[in-house]
Amino acid sequence: MDIKTKQLKLKLLALTASALLFGCSDGNDGADGADGVVGVNIDSASSVQAQFTEATVEEGVVTVNFNLENANGVAVLGLTKDYDLRFGIAQLAKVTEVIGDEEVDRGYQWQAYINQLKEPGTPPDDSSGLNPSPQYQANVEAASNCDDCLIDNNDGSYSYTFQQNIANVTEPLTITYGEDNTHRATLELKLPQATANAHYDWQPSTGATEDIQTRNVVNISACYTCHQPESLALHGGRRIALENCASCHTSTSGDPESGNSVDYTYMIHAIHKGQDRQTSTPDGMVPAPYKIVGYGGSVHDYGKVMYPQKPAADCSACHVEGEGAPANADLFKADLSNTACVSCHTEKPSQSHSSTNCVACHNSTDPYRGTGSAEKRHGDVLKAYVEAEAMGVMFSNIGLDPNGKLKFDVQIQDSSGTGIGSEFIKTSTRVIVAWDSDKDFPAYADASYSNRRFKLEDGTYDAATKTFTIVADTFDMPTDATGKTFELWSTVEVCFNNGGYAVDEIKMTECSDSTRSVAVKEAPYHFVWSGAGVDDTMQAAMRRSIIDAAKCQSCHNQENYHYNNGYNCQTCHTSDKTTKSDDSYPGGKKPTSYAFKAHEADGHYLKYAGVQSGAVLKTDCSTCHTSDGIQLGRASDRVWRYGDKETGADIWVSSDAGTCLSCHQKYLSDSGANHIVANGGILDGMSPEDAKGRAAEACATCHSPQQLLEVHGN
Repeated sequence: MDIKTKQLKLKLLALTASALLFGCSDGNDGADGADGVVGVNIDSASSVQAQFTEATVEEGVVTVNFNLENANGVAVLGLTKDYDLRFGIAQLAKVTEVIGDEEVDRGYQWQAYINQLKEPGTPPDDSSGLNPSPQYQANVEAASNCDDCLIDNNDGSYSYTFQQNIANVTEPLTITYGEDNTHRATLELKLPQATANAHYDWQPSTGATEDIQTRNVVNISACYTCHQPESLALHGGRRIALENCASCHTSTSGDPESGNSVDYTYMIHAIHKGQDRQTSTPDGMVPAPYKIVGYGGSVHDYGKVMYPQKPAADCSACHVEGEGAPANADLFKADLSNTACVSCHTEKPSQSHSSTNCVACHNSTDPYRGTGSAEKRHGDVLKAYVEAEAMGVMFSNIGLDPNGKLKFDVQIQDSSGTGIGSEFIKTSTRVIVAWDSDKDFPAYADASYSNRRFKLEDGTYDAATKTFTIVADTFDMPTDATGKTFELWSTVEVCFNNGGYAVDEIKMTECSDSTRSVAVKEAPYHFVWSGAGVDDTMQAAMRRSIIDAAKCQSCHNQENYHYNNGYNCQTCHTSDKTTKSDDSYPGGKKPTSYAFKAHEADGHYLKYAGVQSGAVLKTDCSTCHTSDGIQLGRASDRVWRYGDKETGADIWVSSDAGTCLSCHQKYLSDSGANHIVANGGILDGMSPEDAKGRAAEACATCHSPQQLLEVHGN
């Protein structure tokens, strides 16, 4: 075909099409199509949030409506039954227990409609303390088991009809449906990139969602004072909401391989009692660790848990009341159920207990003589700490004795500022002296920590003024003391009577073998040395802000490892403190600085390094540090004392490098060491002076606080 012929045919086609268009027209423009849905496909969503909007029950058939959105509020589209999507349904019913001829109120408890009877599997290799037996377990149903239960409305909203009819459940447990009871529907969606949990509480008879019975006891934010969120993503990471947990871990649920209850109240209390859980035998108290056999026959031995909240009697650590608290935050005061009692104290807390009906005696309305409610008995433990916290420590007459040794007076005062007599003070407790407290405390070679601590009983006591005078004669004052910031830190403890049977009042008591002692909480006293005493014209210099003591306090509460007055550990555990012989550590010498001890401490260190605390899963520095507490390059004069990983011989490490080694020395590779040295760090100092003289650290150039957080997985 030539070019002209081809062009002619194209023109004829165009004219024909034009004629057809004019011939079909009615003179009106075409109507706009429906607006498309603004959304993101579920496979592309980096975050997913679920929210129930409605639930109904018709002849036992439960139907729920819910929405999926990402973190920006954009609809998540494309959910099908074939994703890992599961639903649970439970009711909150009044429970009673018949004891003898009496029916006893046990309050409201969750009852799951979906249950199964499970036989014990193959026993694990470590079967000590396990009592296998068939157990019921509450469960959820998978949407994938039903072809038409899930309906996609194609706009980010969905509907699901439960496979389980709740009108007449008799197998494997009888659950009687009560339309006036609060019901809870739960959802769990596990995607490779995100997890969503949701719950919906309502009263089927009215559809009400407010002013209905609840059993919301603890807010997960209380858990996060010690736990990192990742540590509470359980059952393969698909369950992250306490409300979902509570309605599945019901009172009828147990672990078949161990025979132990997995009721939510029982399980949580037993886990957190940890290594302190004991039971009474005719031969005395013996450990009673709570154990559960998990996936693949692995034994979860919670007797290894070191619960940091001491004393453990402080229920408010988890049961936080006040503004924003859950509706039933004070339920632990109700004295209705024995579950929490036996989970912590076991069924046999002492030989004098013949019944597990604890609240029959321990209640606030009709207690057995000499006992009292759980609130009172726990309060008795805590009252001494409250009283001691209101006390104070007063230092005065700071100067030198005729031999040039530091001398000072110390008085322990009650809440009104009146001196407390020595008979109420544990005089074997100490006052610790330090200087350069604005830097890194005294050089260990100048004054070891053991030479800077002084028992009250080693001083003199004036009964008239109730004052101790201490002469610090085991160290020499620094020759350049004038102008330095000094510190006097009290670790003094005061004695109280113990609570218990027939004890009406907790009060300060003359010290004896039958009393307990509690630290007086008082911040260290800082002052500037004038040459002969305190220079009142000078403001004491403060150390750089590294640790947020409030964060430590929120997890540890009143008691620490020792010296339970705050978190001033670095006054003794200085960076240049001697190493400790330990065959388990590379080279046989373990560092003893505060940084090393804090980073290496059981419960602080990573789960993946073998501690398996279950609370700390990643190196989130902000768990303990202030916002600028990991800033490098701020203390170039500091050196660290370590043992060589091969020989154990002392080596001196430069400032920033030593900070990193407090976590990483055990695992430091040759390439890591070369990187440190190439950037001015010293890992082989022969002395403090050698390390400082050769150091030229440039770590802070690249390793900003933000970069450090990111490289540690935050």
